[in-house]
Amino acid sequence: MGPRKALLILGLMCMLGECFSKCPDGFGNNHDICEDIDECKEFEGGCGNNTVCFNTNGSFYCQCEDGFANTKKKVNFTMDDGQCKDVNECYDNKEICGHKAVCFNLLGSYNCTCHSGYTNPTNDLKHCIDIDECKEAEMKKDLCGIKGTCKNIDGSYWCMCPEGYTNYGHESTPCSELDCETFQANSRPAQSLKGLADMMRDNCLALSNPHIASEGKTDGEALLEKLLTAIEAILSPGHLNHSKDMSGFLQTVEKSIRHIGPQLKDSITEMETTEIGAKIAVQRGKTQPTGPILLTNENARLDTDWTTAAGTGTYPGFALAALLTYKNLEKSVNNSFEELKGHEKNAKNPSSFKISSKVVSVVVSNPSTQNLSSPVNITLRHLNETAESSEVEYICAYWNDRGAWSKEGCHQQQTNATHTVCTCEHLSSFAVLMALYPMTHPFALILITKIGLTMSLLCLVLCILTFKFCRSIQGTRTTIHLHLCVCLFVADLIFLAGISKTEPVGGCRFVAAMLHIFFLGVFMWMLLEGVQLYRMVVLVFNATIRPLYLFIAGYGTPLVIVIISAIVNPKGYGTKEHCWLSLKDGFIWSFFGPVCCIIFLNVFFFIITVWKLAQKFTSLNPDLSTLNKIKAFTVTAIAQLCILGLMWVFGAFLFEEGIGTTVAAYLFTILNSLQGALIFVMHCLLSKQVREEYAYFLSCICTPQKKRYSDLSSTNPSSSQSRGSQSGQHTGESQI
Repeated sequence: MGPRKALLILGLMCMLGECFSKCPDGFGNNHDICEDIDECKEFEGGCGNNTVCFNTNGSFYCQCEDGFANTKKKVNFTMDDGQCKDVNECYDNKEICGHKAVCFNLLGSYNCTCHSGYTNPTNDLKHCIDIDECKEAEMKKDLCGIKGTCKNIDGSYWCMCPEGYTNYGHESTPCSELDCETFQANSRPAQSLKGLADMMRDNCLALSNPHIASEGKTDGEALLEKLLTAIEAILSPGHLNHSKDMSGFLQTVEKSIRHIGPQLKDSITEMETTEIGAKIAVQRGKTQPTGPILLTNENARLDTDWTTAAGTGTYPGFALAALLTYKNLEKSVNNSFEELKGHEKNAKNPSSFKISSKVVSVVVSNPSTQNLSSPVNITLRHLNETAESSEVEYICAYWNDRGAWSKEGCHQQQTNATHTVCTCEHLSSFAVLMALYPMTHPFALILITKIGLTMSLLCLVLCILTFKFCRSIQGTRTTIHLHLCVCLFVADLIFLAGISKTEPVGGCRFVAAMLHIFFLGVFMWMLLEGVQLYRMVVLVFNATIRPLYLFIAGYGTPLVIVIISAIVNPKGYGTKEHCWLSLKDGFIWSFFGPVCCIIFLNVFFFIITVWKLAQKFTSLNPDLSTLNKIKAFTVTAIAQLCILGLMWVFGAFLFEEGIGTTVAAYLFTILNSLQGALIFVMHCLLSKQVREEYAYFLSCICTPQKKRYSDLSSTNPSSSQSRGSQSGQHTGESQI
């Protein structure tokens, strides 16, 4: 109904007396005149977000803004008919930006972004045009390198490389010069090393062919696998015996990795064989990469950054960093320490060196690896867990071009029992070396050694005189004790005078051989004592052993062992630190082996002896006097074996090269000093017969009496016989 018609009806109704005070919906009363209300102005936002309001006579309606649609798909609606939501133009129309751009939906709109190699100079959403990189490169002069030729293609460009240059099959990468002659083997190559160099040279020459490179026939992963297989073939038989061969091998491997890296497709490539493990990281792009690099395996860790790996020269379009770990190479390069001499922390106490980690090589694309912009950190795991001490020092070293280990430019940052962190200003092949310093004993230990062994020697002299001249205890056991003391006396005397006299070499070897003989002799005589105790318990009559047999066993057996040992390994006698048996190649077991066998046999005889004694004590008519004496003999023999055996348990650690503990040295010295005193107490002072002889001897010295001839002539012969029979009653073993 129109406004005029509404006013006319309203006027007629008023004439009939039926006027109303309010207007219809959508109109307002203005001085009794109904006028249209503009709801769009009066109720702002009445249609909701992302909408446009349209006023009508007596009403209004809503429409969604461009890029939005009503949820109930109505063109004209009110606020009760739903809301306007964004329309995803990129989803509804896949070709809205064309094939040269990518569509990004926006709130109520969308945006087209051109692909790399295209531009939109007019900001027209659907008009991306190709960029001619080659024209722009005419001013830059470095898009394809100095020798490369740029060829524009739709959306990109190609770098055409001449012979001798390559872009490694990546068309948009600058052409890099190839130096294939760098893989030419040196003047004295191993045959297998020459094969490796020839393989890499052939691949390099193939890359320098423009036709092969343009066809993209390079396969970096396959070439890396061939390289690792060739390395395994070289290292497995141990062909690299010369230090110069080793230097050539390491350099060839590093050059090969630097050559293969740009041909790899993945950003991280990892391969492993039984001899070597390789982890290679590669970055490509038109700008030099930045950020940290972290390459790890179970034996090493490399911490550096891409700026250091790429270098400060012309960026060739790629950068690489590689960590190579040789699994068994430390055995082949555990030498050539000449250039480390003089680097010891104590110049007066020169050290010996040995490899203490796996050998690793670090390779980067930076051509200037001898002067890096910032140092790299290499963490190496120790082969054995050994904490640093006064006798041990860990050194970071690298294998130089002269075929020797050097520490110039490499510093130890921190170390513990399991790992050492090395900071190096250049790159090469690295390892952690362990410098072993000979153990320097404190003054207190030296003093205890001299005083203790001197006292032991004095006690042994008393024992030897007692066993030789004391008539009341003569017998097989006394003969055994006499020669046991002789061997121990000579061994201790040589030990005290010559254990540290390492010069001249011949004299040191003689001292070591003598110590070997007489210390073995001590154990052999103790074994004979165990055998004699066994015979005394088992055999009632004729329990003695002929002296000739005793001498053959007590002295002949050690002599035969030493002669055989000297023939097998004559250089095993004498070391740089002590005149004793060498620990290399297990030569020390020429002493500890027989000692262990003797101790085992002695323990066996002692067990049988004690068992037989127990049986005799429980018999009906035991000879208690005899059994008690044998029991005392057995106890002293077992105590003697325990002390000497325990002494050599600590003696096994005393001569360790560089890692002998001071505690072991103290215990060995104390127990060694107790030997003479122990034998003197057990076999002399605790023996009643010996004490009586000592008393008689001292009485003769302290109270001498000059007897007249008449006194001597009137001496009762029977008294002399009675003293002899009394002495015979205490003869011990002779009565048994």
